[in-house]
Amino acid sequence: MTDLNLPLNTGPLAQLIDMGGPVMVVLVALAIFGIVTFVYLMLLGTLYAPRLSGRLKKTVMNWQKDPAAVRPSDVRHQAGRWGRMNPLQHLVTDTIEAIQNGQDDRQIRETAARDAQHSLEPFEAPLKIIEVIAALAPLLGLLGTVLGMMEAFSAMAATEGRANATQLSGGIYEALTTTAAGLVVAIPFAALAAWIEFRLRRIHKTINSTLVSILHIVPEQTLDAVEADYQSPESQRNAETAVDEPDRYSTARGQRFAHATG
Repeated sequence: MTDLNLPLNTGPLAQLIDMGGPVMVVLVALAIFGIVTFVYLMLLGTLYAPRLSGRLKKTVMNWQKDPAAVRPSDVRHQAGRWGRMNPLQHLVTDTIEAIQNGQDDRQIRETAARDAQHSLEPFEAPLKIIEVIAALAPLLGLLGTVLGMMEAFSAMAATEGRANATQLSGGIYEALTTTAAGLVVAIPFAALAAWIEFRLRRIHKTINSTLVSILHIVPEQTLDAVEADYQSPESQRNAETAVDEPDRYSTARGQRFAHATG
């Protein structure tokens, strides 16, 4: 029975915990949780990250060339299952449809900004978890260092200052082990957090540039409606002149009539 349990008790994980003490258990748990979070984030990014696909880029180019020829319903229908999971496609089609329906420009921009923010929210929590792990791991390593040194000085105090190197080495070894383990956990996760943040910034830049390419195009039917409601200053002056002219003519006729009658 003892032989069966021996491999479990002498495994790498058990040896690592024996070397570092209770702080090492927390560091190992943080490392495992961080790896699971990173894998989840990669799967989430592969399936649901906003991306400018070739079909979507073609739709934006067609919108810039001929806004009236773009049909958001056709774009949604032609997109496959992979395209329907792309939040940027929903942003593009919804924005184009709102512009074609003549909705208020300010409302369209606010809706697009809100939807763009919602499309990035699922990635913020995993990124924050990885950043917290990268920040906590060195502190836990420092805590293990302090506990190890306390154990070493406790052994020295128990022997009234006559402790040998063997008695002191255990606490010092635990202190150095937890410090190294904290750095080993913190450095990769700090690099991963920086890389993920860089990727999110690029995605955010892609969303902004795509939406700007759509919002600065105004369809002809919208322009016609705007031009119908708009009066140039010259037209306004002509209208005011047309209103004022009868009064001027009537005044002139009245003056000539008074002069003729003496």
